[in-house]
Amino acid sequence: MSNGWTPERRARQAELIRSWRPWERSTGPRSATGKVLVARNPWKGGIRALLRELSWELRKQQEALDGQKQSPARRVR
Repeated sequence: MSNGWTPERRARQAELIRSWRPWERSTGPRSATGKVLVARNPWKGGIRALLRELSWELRKQQEALDGQKQSPARRVR
């Protein structure tokens, strides 16, 4: 093999890992930052989803601004 792992070495490593059983002690992310980072694992880098999210956020801001403009200006004497 070109990576330096012979079939014997690979078999020995597989046996060691099966004896250690690290998957039984794996807890996943614990901190909020870690959870945010792993939530992005399936993201493939597409720009379309980012543009859709940006459009949605801009629409929410525009609606909030429109609501502010209409509220205080409606005084009747």
